[in-house]
Amino acid sequence: MTGCGDSKPTTTKAAVTLDNCGRKVRVDKAPKHAVSLNQGTTEILLSLRLADRIAGTATWTDPVMKGLERANAKVPRIAENNPSFERVLDSEPDFVAASFVSTLGKGGVATREQFEKLGVPTYVSPSDCAGKDNSGGGDGKRDKPLDIDAVYGEVRDLATVFGVKDRGDKLVASLQQRMKKATRGVDASDVSLMYWFANSESPYLAGCCGAPGILTRALGAKNVFDDTHEEWPQVNWETVADRNPDVLVIGDLTRDSETAESAKRKIAFLESNPATKNMDAVKNKRYVLLSGQAMNPTIRTVEGVEKVAAGLREFGLVK
Repeated sequence: MTGCGDSKPTTTKAAVTLDNCGRKVRVDKAPKHAVSLNQGTTEILLSLRLADRIAGTATWTDPVMKGLERANAKVPRIAENNPSFERVLDSEPDFVAASFVSTLGKGGVATREQFEKLGVPTYVSPSDCAGKDNSGGGDGKRDKPLDIDAVYGEVRDLATVFGVKDRGDKLVASLQQRMKKATRGVDASDVSLMYWFANSESPYLAGCCGAPGILTRALGAKNVFDDTHEEWPQVNWETVADRNPDVLVIGDLTRDSETAESAKRKIAFLESNPATKNMDAVKNKRYVLLSGQAMNPTIRTVEGVEKVAAGLREFGLVK
């Protein structure tokens, strides 16, 4: 397979070679000093019980996933956002992973070529390039809906690279079981949703086909902005009010790089803004709060499905 998506690693003795986002990546031996440049990839590595092999982590939007606090405390946080190339090299990495193409591209931490010239293999989450065009501005556009299998493929890729394939298989099986349990008997075909990640002046709302699309399709619901293929288009509040979603899925972020990052600040805005305060979801306080990671294509997307399903049940919108 070329390109990206469900890459299929092949192993020869100690080396691992896989196709990843349009390039072939060879890892000669299991990494011992990996640097993970985004929270999503870090939480996969922590879930695979690899904290002792992570030399640094960066770019966090939320507290670490429940159950991983002790392991995460052992890992150096080299930056809250993108670290400099030099800071990453100070960690003496033997493998660098990122959740987004932009992190390992121009304007990000460094290009993949820069690391590879130094003999450091790199890996980007397949979910950020499978069926996605990252060449324009913003967060990219998708020509087809993202599938949760891309996330499972990332887990298997990283488990293979680190020589813990069995752990990867078990983690994927656990995630698959949780998805089945969360969606069993749920029919939200009459429910419309809107996903708000950040920013109150010009909000970033989910288009049709990224991680929120996985949530929407899993529950049989409708995203009121499923007519755009942009990952996170910025939409004015008058348009939001006009589409009047039944439920607002709100990012509850702890970072501080946009306006209205926390759910508390988002809700305060919604309930005071003239354009939004009379929306049905606002008047009835139909809010579902998610971590930023649950709204990105990560293993916590499954957590997002669980929480939205629970919210719809609580609101009496599904049985």
